[in-house]
Amino acid sequence: MLRLVVVQALLFLLPFAVYAGYLYLTKRADVGDPASWSGKTSWLVIGGLALAIMGLVALSVFDGAAPGSTYVPAHYEDGKIVPGRFE
Repeated sequence: MLRLVVVQALLFLLPFAVYAGYLYLTKRADVGDPASWSGKTSWLVIGGLALAIMGLVALSVFDGAAPGSTYVPAHYEDGKIVPGRFE
C-alpha cells in the first residue's frame, strides 16, 4: 500500500520538478521566487493529477490476476505459511 501512495505522490509532483528544473537550467527566474510560479501552478496541478490518474489506470490494467482466476487466501500447510495467490 505504501508503494502505491509513494508512486502516486511522485507522479503528481513530477510536473513541478520538471518546471523547477526548467527554471534552474534556463536561469530565466529564481526557482524560489513565487512570481516565477504564478499563473503556472494550475497547469502543473492539472498535469500532476493527469499523471496520477494515468498511473492508477495503468496499475489497475497491468497489475493483477488473469480474468476468471480464483484467489486462494494465505493458509497453513505442513506447519508453514503459504502466501495468498491467484489460481
